[in-house]
Amino acid sequence: LIFSYVHIYTYFLCSVVTLERVLGITASGNSGLACDHHSGLVVYPAGCVVVLLNPRKNRQHHILNTSRKTITALSFSPDGKYLVTGESGHLPAVRVWEVCERRQVAELQQHKYGVSCVAFSPDSKYIVSVGYQHDMMVHVWAWKKNTVVAANKVSSKVTAVDFSEDSSYFVTAGNRHVKFWYLDRSKSNKASAPVPLLGRSGLLGELRNNFFCDLACGRGSKADSTFCITSSGLLCEFNSKRMLDKWVDLRTRVARSLCVSEELIFCGCGDGIVRAFSPADMRFICTLPRPHPLGTDVSAVTQASHLFSNKMDARYPDSVAVTYDPVSHWLSCVYNDHSLYVWDVRDLRRVGKVHSALYHASCVWDLQMFPEVLELPESGLSSGVFLSCSADNTIRLWSTDGQRHYHIQNVLSKELLKVIYIDGNTTALVDTEGSASVSTEKAEGQNAETRTGIRTISVSPDGKHLASGDRNGTLRVHDLSSMAEIQKVVAHDAEILCLEYSKPETGLKMLATASRDRLIHVLDADKDYGLVQTLDEHSSSITAVRFAANDSKVKMISCGADKSIYFRTAHRSDRSLEFRRSHHVVRKTTLYDMDVDPSCKYAAVGCQDRCIRIFNISTGKQKKLYKGSLTEDGSLLKVQTDPSGQYIATSSSDKNISIFDFRSGECVATMFGHSEIVTGIKFTNDCKHLISVSGDRSSMCLSHPLLIISAVSLFGAWLQIEVFLLTWNMEVIKHIYTHSLSLSLSLSHTHTHMHTHTHTHTCTHMLFDIRLLTDSDGTAEPLSSDEDSSDLEDEDDEDEEEEEKKMAISSMDEAIRKVSDPLGDSRHEVFLRQHFETLLNDYVLTFSPAEPPVTMETCRLTIAELHNTVRRTTELYSQVKSHGTGSEVSAEQQEMERVLTEALVIVKTQLESLPLSAHGREGLGGEAEDRTLALLQQYSELLLKSVEKRLDYRI
Repeated sequence: LIFSYVHIYTYFLCSVVTLERVLGITASGNSGLACDHHSGLVVYPAGCVVVLLNPRKNRQHHILNTSRKTITALSFSPDGKYLVTGESGHLPAVRVWEVCERRQVAELQQHKYGVSCVAFSPDSKYIVSVGYQHDMMVHVWAWKKNTVVAANKVSSKVTAVDFSEDSSYFVTAGNRHVKFWYLDRSKSNKASAPVPLLGRSGLLGELRNNFFCDLACGRGSKADSTFCITSSGLLCEFNSKRMLDKWVDLRTRVARSLCVSEELIFCGCGDGIVRAFSPADMRFICTLPRPHPLGTDVSAVTQASHLFSNKMDARYPDSVAVTYDPVSHWLSCVYNDHSLYVWDVRDLRRVGKVHSALYHASCVWDLQMFPEVLELPESGLSSGVFLSCSADNTIRLWSTDGQRHYHIQNVLSKELLKVIYIDGNTTALVDTEGSASVSTEKAEGQNAETRTGIRTISVSPDGKHLASGDRNGTLRVHDLSSMAEIQKVVAHDAEILCLEYSKPETGLKMLATASRDRLIHVLDADKDYGLVQTLDEHSSSITAVRFAANDSKVKMISCGADKSIYFRTAHRSDRSLEFRRSHHVVRKTTLYDMDVDPSCKYAAVGCQDRCIRIFNISTGKQKKLYKGSLTEDGSLLKVQTDPSGQYIATSSSDKNISIFDFRSGECVATMFGHSEIVTGIKFTNDCKHLISVSGDRSSMCLSHPLLIISAVSLFGAWLQIEVFLLTWNMEVIKHIYTHSLSLSLSLSHTHTHMHTHTHTHTCTHMLFDIRLLTDSDGTAEPLSSDEDSSDLEDEDDEDEEEEEKKMAISSMDEAIRKVSDPLGDSRHEVFLRQHFETLLNDYVLTFSPAEPPVTMETCRLTIAELHNTVRRTTELYSQVKSHGTGSEVSAEQQEMERVLTEALVIVKTQLESLPLSAHGREGLGGEAEDRTLALLQQYSELLLKSVEKRLDYRI
């Protein structure tokens, strides 16, 4: 799922969330596929989302089911203005949506277990819904009045329903079941309660023991006929007297779906076969092209001719749903490997492909982003690519913006770049869950869940290797340039739950594998993944393991279902490397996932009690705790920090995804769309998307600005500082600067302006920015207390920190006082240089920020203020420096200045690319922009090591 959201700052924070793209489909039969000949849209369910696809433009719109229940059936109204959906779960509803506005206009609730199929009457007055087999009810709704006008029981399993062209009756089909239902409208309009539906069974004759898996009423000259298809492969026609008039053998091992127009009948069969017949005389016309074979190399299908060349020994997926648009002459087909094709059948002798998409056929377990690398790797992949693994035994490479990230473009999918088939096994590639020919009861001894499937994946930081772990404990490593398997070893006795490569800043090339067997293996990726060490401290399943470079040391952190977190430090000897335990923390709740923030100072842990616990990696102490879900149900299953370190995303067992401010714990956005638990979430490297995957077989990719500052915060702290400045409570500012600062700060709903009247105030503003940057490392007080964290800080530590804060404030005041004299000498500059690093290392601001009372527009105005602040600050600094004698700058300082200057150029580029208002850009031309860059360079001379050291990312 791809969500796009924008945060608007007022006195409260609100978010507008929209879904951008869904990579998945959960239609298991014809009741889950429909098309509208007015707009050309094709609709299908993906979890609790209805996808409205424009096949020609490959553009999606979405309807989200707020109940979070899985969409099981859908159908358009004859005029295409409305869409009716049915769902599964406790007390499911039949919902009517306005397609244009994508909003719900009616909700009808009478079923108990699930809705099998739905249909509009041709006059759009009624909706018929059929429940699951255990529901045993058929309802006819006057949906505009929100009432049931007629109902009856049905004892058989029903999979299809359709109205006659004149709305005089409708027909249901299922297991040994074809029934014609008649509605007495004169009685139903007068009755205050539902009247019984009058049902008459079709005369099945010798076909009475067949499973009638789909049906469609005739149109035009064949309006009196009803066409059915059996799972055994027979196309049947019932006449106006409900008698089985004729049937045709489709010559296939299984048949699944049917659609009828005035001119054509299309039958979806096994092995990718779709046959076309004439409704007038049941005459066979042709067989349509098959889709891709199972196990095909997607990246190799670069021309349409490759698709139409059939292989004799190839195996094809079954066609489980077909729907026909008689206006555009497009036939949409869904296959049981969860692929979607739209065929152009205007000329049945020259069938063309309009659209196609391939998705996972089973639960998606994990996903990873392809890392940012300096040089384009041999694989041709870039940081815009992400990978997912599934129980269908495949690893798939995707791109959310077409195939620009891959050197070879295929014709099968715009998003899918490559499929890696594990062990060449194609059995798991097809979904037999919705097969009509399979008994609803599982065979004795058959497991509900097979032991196949890839459980977790990880990509090496250089983008060369892909490691994967399956449910049997087997570790595989693929070379991404050739997609060849280079390592395969049975590493664990149970499924592998986590894989993690060490980051480049650690100086190591290690791979850690963690499993349900309670063991962690550390492997040397530079030495053919040889075993370095096995760790067995955990007493239960290990849910997460992470590497971090912290305080010039290499750390490994792991957490598990035993409620423990282990912090380990790497110790290197002449011939070996060993991780030794440095801290062990136990909590009273199960720990499901963990992530390390980009600065490698903190580890965020998602817990069963729905809380996020932040731990200091150096000390192992808990620094903060806040709720990771707005609901009171479920547990946190996944946590993920964004590359800027400002936000943390969580997924909960209640199927919701939330995004929180990492430092304050404030929820900035919530979203939903999956109908099963979310098994993985990842931010993209450019901070523009959040991608989620789930057990409902769909991938969701989310596009998000996350404030205007997220993308540039990787390159510098300027915008971050300025926006943070607006959030602090005025009382806090007054408390800190009572005797040293007179700062006027005017905040309103629509305008924010900073007044710095003198050079003294300007330089003080600069120092205040630096103090806020110091606080941006997240060392604020916890939002709430944790009963498990009584050992976080003792009284001596608190007294020592308080004393350090007083000394830091005193030093800051002294620096401000001395620099306030514009006629001072260079000793003032030396004094500042001496104190900057001390202040940045020791000072900790513990006051909590106030609610951010600004809007997105005022954020843009703040950017304009940034230019003025830098200009005034540098003018004062130039005056101070001009009175000094000058000093020789070391080669190291020159190099750091060069690197920082390059970063500031990127900051300037990001600033100028942002959409400022006319007011914000007033007075800024090309000359002013060049002057701004020069001023930023001068400012960098003053910061040098202090800024480079305090940035969360090494530039």
